[in-house]
Amino acid sequence: MELLTRTIQFPETLDEAAIAQFHQQANDAIQSDATVLLVDFEKVEFMSSTGLMALVIAFKQAREADKKVLLQSINDRIKMLLELTSMDEVFEIIESSSQEAELAIV
Repeated sequence: MELLTRTIQFPETLDEAAIAQFHQQANDAIQSDATVLLVDFEKVEFMSSTGLMALVIAFKQAREADKKVLLQSINDRIKMLLELTSMDEVFEIIESSSQEAELAIV
């Protein structure tokens, strides 16, 4: 089975424009032929509740479209937020894109 992945960047800043752009990127990825959405946090230092909500909305939309969501390059602060909110049990977190194929098949 061939996996088609679409990578979207999580916004570094969480102003209204950045969140709108993230939602648009997520919607485009969900509407594409991709089977896996890879959300890259490489440039993100901090995620607020607004960012978490944006991520959850994208996850729900992807799940409804039968797409898998992977989070990549999560720093310790964001990982702690995901753990405190139990979202680490919802999202699959990978260290790098080389793990992507392995985890997406499972």
